[in-house]
This record gives sequence, structure tokens and C-alpha cells, in this order.
Amino acid sequence: MAANTTEYTAATKTGRIADFVDSRVGGSAMVKEFGRKIFPDHWSFMFGEVALYTFVLLLLSGTFLTFFFDPSMAHVTYNGSYVPLKGVGMSTAMASTLDISFDVRGGLFMRQVHHWSALLFVASVSVHMLRVFFTGAFRRPRELNWIVGGVLLILGLAAGFTGYSLPDDLLSGNGLRIIDGVMKALPIAGTYLSMFFFGGEFPGEHVIPRLYSLHIMIVPAMILLMVAIHLFMVVVHKHTQYPGPGRTNNNVVGFPVGPVYAAKAGGFFFIVFGIIALISGLFQINPVWNYGPYDPSPVSAGTQPDWYIGFVDGALRLMPGVLGNFSFEWVIPFPWGDNTLILNVLLPALVPAGALFAVMFAWPWIERWVTKDNREHHLLDRPRNAPFRTAVGVAGVVFYSVMWAAASSDLIATHFHVSLNDVTYWLRTLFFLGPVVAFFLTRRICLSLQRKDREIVLHGREAGIIEMSPEGGFSEKHEQVDVYRRYVLTNFNDRQYIPAEPDAAGHISRKEKRRAKISKFFFEDRVAPVTPSELEAAHAAHGHHEVEGDKKSESLES
Repeated sequence: MAANTTEYTAATKTGRIADFVDSRVGGSAMVKEFGRKIFPDHWSFMFGEVALYTFVLLLLSGTFLTFFFDPSMAHVTYNGSYVPLKGVGMSTAMASTLDISFDVRGGLFMRQVHHWSALLFVASVSVHMLRVFFTGAFRRPRELNWIVGGVLLILGLAAGFTGYSLPDDLLSGNGLRIIDGVMKALPIAGTYLSMFFFGGEFPGEHVIPRLYSLHIMIVPAMILLMVAIHLFMVVVHKHTQYPGPGRTNNNVVGFPVGPVYAAKAGGFFFIVFGIIALISGLFQINPVWNYGPYDPSPVSAGTQPDWYIGFVDGALRLMPGVLGNFSFEWVIPFPWGDNTLILNVLLPALVPAGALFAVMFAWPWIERWVTKDNREHHLLDRPRNAPFRTAVGVAGVVFYSVMWAAASSDLIATHFHVSLNDVTYWLRTLFFLGPVVAFFLTRRICLSLQRKDREIVLHGREAGIIEMSPEGGFSEKHEQVDVYRRYVLTNFNDRQYIPAEPDAAGHISRKEKRRAKISKFFFEDRVAPVTPSELEAAHAAHGHHEVEGDKKSESLES
């Protein structure tokens, strides 16, 4: 006997259209499944959203600019609205940039939206990566997503540099001159790479069209792919969350995507858009008309690239040409003649950036090897509770910041009326000593903050109320923290030094001994979390329990 079924019919025209689409593509099931996805709510998670929203603004503003920009290096005579450059010879790319700025309605505003969005995109990706690093969100099962984030950061740098070079003005031309110098510093293949990239002897005739293709097609497509992979992995692995009552590695406490999170995210997008529009309308950036067209014959002073590329420029400025009688320019004989290996260009251009990204990409496996912790982690760390990781991160930030500051060494000297040589010598010293000092100082600060947390848990907070005992003694009243705060202060992994352990054959390898030494260096100084027995004893003693217990007894109790 056939069952009678009644087909749903929408009452409105919009509903009928939606029902038609849904019956063909099955969108309601996907929306229902994704709409029930829970995301935790914390202000630090917004950096990733800022990166996504600024990328959307980059696509929208970039699409507008492509309608008017001509990426040609053909020589023309400018005859536009900007009177100081009338009659000046320049490339078509530079002339079209000036036309966008002065002759296209809203063109200058869109240029500045695009540029400010690019700066904020790289900044938000960078801060988002730092948040992930300092909180340990890169640990299993998110190691590959950490790699995706690192690739996104590199692609952001590539997108910024290729776009920054397109106007073919004096400032961007100096950046391309540096790239040409780095290419030519490579032995044998350097001159061939330069000739291919620039389409002839620098500045060539084809570099702007090639950079344009990279900037509007290849790099954005790769960024879109990485963003899609990143979001897919976030959904698959579920979002990390900060520790708190009721939050475990097996659940997520937060809001569903629909309608709460979607509404909040939509509102935040318009906030980001409004701020960038306000900045773009009020603050000038990259005034190419002040620099003029690129001329390879003069050498200009006081030029700095955008901040995210500045660390490479700064490393080049810090590198000396010779050290005493030792020269970094090596002549290598070959059967066909001598070739020169210019290390004072190659080393600063490739080694610092390569080392920084190599450590960043490898860190999840380095930490897992040192700690022997291969568990899944969905709860984040407070940075103070992972002193060695936090110290390494701050050391890396200082390492980057010194090179970034060196990119403006000439402006530091002129603005503060000091010797340029002295500025360079100080920055060279900070390049080597700064990360080391930052590491040890940060680790001591983290340990001190952990001790303060122990004191708060065991003794409570100082209330500022002085009490007098019947015997005439005075003491300050302490207020015990609530259960939620106590949970946050005490619920963290007690990372301990793991000595070298033999393998199945009873042999301790050199690799294992090396790991044990690193583990001892990282974890020998530690502050254990408060145990229930310590807390009970502290309350029984009315807050007079010893704050710092014996480390051996603490580790046994924990």
C-alpha cells in the first residue's frame, strides 16, 4: 500500500526560490550542520577574524583598482592633473597610478583602503600566529594548521611586496633594486635569474607586468586556498578554548554559528571596514607623487619599505662588508672563469628570515620531542604557564624587531641627532644579545607570575583592610579567590624535566641525551601548580601556608 506524502510548498516567492535551490543542492543540511557548530568567545580570537575581513576588503578594493591600473613599463610623458609632474617621463604604470589618485572619482580613497588593508592583513596574521604560539594552540592535532598559517604569513608578505612594487615609483624601485642585488649575489645563476625576472638589465621592461600577474592572480589564489584549508581544519578539529570550569579537551563552551556567532561576526566585519575606511579617508599613505617615477641612476636616502618587509632591509644594513682582514666577498674559480660569491648580501638576505621561519615551522615537533607530549590538546595555555615557550617567542620577536628597527637606522640617526655608525653598532649588539636577554628575562617574569598565582590561591588577595588581634597584633585581611578564578590559576600542565630514557634495548642514544639536556634547561626551574592538599593545608592554617614548597614534594603531590 503506497504511503501518502504531502510536498512542502512555500507561501512566499522568496521561500519558493529558496526551496527550489535547496531541493537541488541540499544546502539546508549543510547550513543546519555548520550552524550548530560551537565556537568559544574570547577577544584574542578576533585577530584571525580581522585577517579574514581585511583580506575580503583587499579583494574588493583590488578589483576596483584593476579597472584603471595599466601594468606596462612603456615610456610615456605624464600630462594628468598633478601639475608638478606634468611633462615628466615615466612608465605607464606610474602614470596610471597618478591617474587613479587624481583623476578617477574615489580612486585615491580606494588606493588607500587597499594599502591600509594590506598592512592590517599582515599585522593581524602575525598577531594571530603569535597568539597561537604563545597559547600552545599549534599542538596535536593542529600541527598542519600551524604550517598552513605560516604559509599564509609568507604569502601575505609576497602579496604585499608585489603590490608595493607595482606603481614603479622611486620608493618601490629601490626595493626592486635590492631584489636585483640579492639575485646577482648568487654565483653562476644570479645574473640569469635577474635577466629573466626583469626582462633584461635592471630595471628591465617586464618586471611590473610579471609582478602584476603574481599580485592579482597567483598569490591571491594561493591565499584563498590556504584560508579554505585553514577554516576546514578549524571545523574538523573544533576550536581551541581557554581553561575554565566545565571546559575540557572533549567539549567546546561557546556560542553556535547561527544565529549568535554569525551576527557577531557580521557586525565585527562592518566595524573593521568602518575603521579602515576612516583611516583611509583621514591618513595619507604611499604618496607616490612625492617620490616621483623611478630613476635607477640616483641613490635616494631615507627610504623604508612597508614594515613587514623592513626586517630584510634592516638585516642588509646591519651586515658589515668586512670583519678586520676577513672579506665576505669570495672569488670562486671555475673552468670558464671566476665567479664571485657575495656573502655580505646573501647571508643577511636569506639566513635570518630562513632561520626565523624554519624554527617557526618546526616548533610543534621540537616541543613535542622535548616534552614527549603527544596527547591531543584542545585547551590553551596561559603564556606564563609555559615559560620556556613564551621566552622563545619573545626572543624571536626581539630578533625580528631589531632587524625591523635597523631598516630605519638612517632616520633614527637624523631625527635624534646621533651618529649613524653608533646606531648601527648598537643595533648589531642587540641583534646578538637582545634575543638572549629577552629569553632569560621573559622566563624569569613568567616564573615570578606563576609564584604570584600560587600566593593568590593559597593566601588570597590583599583586601587593604587591617585587622587587630586580641593580643594587639596587626595583620592585613586577605580575600579568597572564587572557584572560577582558582580553577584558572591552578589548572595547567606541570611540565617537568624528563631525564634521558633508554630504548627497548636498554641503550641511551646521543639524540636522547641531547633531548634530556634541552629538557633540563627548559624545565629545571619551574613552579608547580597548587595541589588540593596544599590548598586544604593553607585554609586550615588561615592563609599562613608556605607559598613555595619543596619542588620534589610538589611534584610528587601533583
